[in-house]
Amino acid sequence: MTPLLTRVDEYTEDSPSPIKKNCNNSEAFNSKMNNGKKNSQENIACEEGPGICAHLLTLFSLLLIFFSLPISLCFVVKVVQEYERAVIFRLGRLLSGGARGPGVFFIIPCVDIYEKIDMRTQTFDVPPQEILTKDSVTVFVNAIMYYKVKDATSAVANVDDYSGSARLLAATTLRNVLGTKNLGDILSERESIAQEMQSTLDEATDPWGVQVERVEVKDVRVPEQLQRAMAAEAEAAREARAKVIAAEGEHKASRALRHA
Repeated sequence: MTPLLTRVDEYTEDSPSPIKKNCNNSEAFNSKMNNGKKNSQENIACEEGPGICAHLLTLFSLLLIFFSLPISLCFVVKVVQEYERAVIFRLGRLLSGGARGPGVFFIIPCVDIYEKIDMRTQTFDVPPQEILTKDSVTVFVNAIMYYKVKDATSAVANVDDYSGSARLLAATTLRNVLGTKNLGDILSERESIAQEMQSTLDEATDPWGVQVERVEVKDVRVPEQLQRAMAAEAEAAREARAKVIAAEGEHKASRALRHA
C-alpha cells in the first residue's frame, strides 16, 4: 500500500497527470479532424461544377443549334491556324482540356467565348533606357527581346495583357541589371548581361505562360563629354606605353654598346 500512495502523491499540480495528457491528446485530435473537415469542404466548394442554370442555358443553346441547322453551323464551327490556339470560356468558366487547335473546333453560340493566342516568336525592341551605372555614369542602353507563348491557357487566365506585361518587365529588368554594373563591364560583358536578363525574365514570365528565348543588348550610348574624356584617356595611355617602349629600347641599346 505504501508504494501506491507515494506514486499517487507524486502527481502534483506542477506535473500533469496521464489523464490530463490523454485529454489534451484527444482535444488536439478533434481539432485536427475539424480542420480536415473544413479543408475538405473548402476543396469541394472550389471544385463545384456549373449549376442548374448553366446546364439549362447550355441545353437551350444546343436545342437552338439543332433546330436552326444548317445555318447554325456558321456560328458553331471555328478554325484556328497551325500557329494559333483557342482558349474557350463557357459561361465564364474555363473549359477543361486546355486550349483548342490547330484546326477545327466547335463552340456553342451565346454560351461560349473564345480567344485566339498567337504561338509564334515575337520580338520587342526595348526603347533606350537612361541608366545610372555603378560607377555613377549615365548611359543610354537599348536591347532586343525574343519571346513566345508556351501555354495559351495561362497567357489568358493568369495575366491581363501578357505581351504588354512582358515588355514592361523587359525594360525594368534592363535598368535593374545594368544598374549594378560598371561602365567597363557593360561595354565588355554583353553576353553575360544578356544571359542574366534572359534567366530573370524567363523566371518572372513563367506563370504567365510566356517563354523568353533570347535577349540581346543592342546599343550602348555614352554622352559626348564622356566619350571625349575616354578618348583622351586612351590616347594618354597609348603615349605612355610608347614612351615606355622607347625607354626600354634605349636601355637595351646602351647595354649593347657597353658590352661591345
